[in-house]
Amino acid sequence: MTAPLIMVLNGPNLNMLGTREPAIYGTGTLDELETLCAETAEGLGLSIECRQSNMEGELIGWVQEARAHAAGLIINPAGYSHTSIALMDALSVLEIPVIEVHLSNIHRREAFRHHSYVSRAATGVICGLGFAGYRLALIALSDILEEEEQ
Repeated sequence: MTAPLIMVLNGPNLNMLGTREPAIYGTGTLDELETLCAETAEGLGLSIECRQSNMEGELIGWVQEARAHAAGLIINPAGYSHTSIALMDALSVLEIPVIEVHLSNIHRREAFRHHSYVSRAATGVICGLGFAGYRLALIALSDILEEEEQ
């Protein structure tokens, strides 16, 4: 039996993790985050595919790809959370569970960050827990998929 595929999509500027505002986003790099996700997924019996893009259209294309190939999706849309109706629309047609993750607590930051269009299309939202938020999102997806299987 093939392990269910979870796509992990990271949006703009997350390629700068470790050097961009470490007081807000931590000192870990994107490579370290992807390693944590891969190790967590393996322990849960999931397969994983991590991608990062600074381009909205590319993220939307990957969401559409997930529709046909993934059992679940984790997305950190970063700045697109607060601006992208197009990304929300792409996520809205998915028939798989979607977990939105933010490293920082967006509700403790600037007022414009308090609203996320993406949240309207997400099964759940995790924010403010740093890298641990991704681990928790993978655990949540594993639980959701197990429940759907029963």
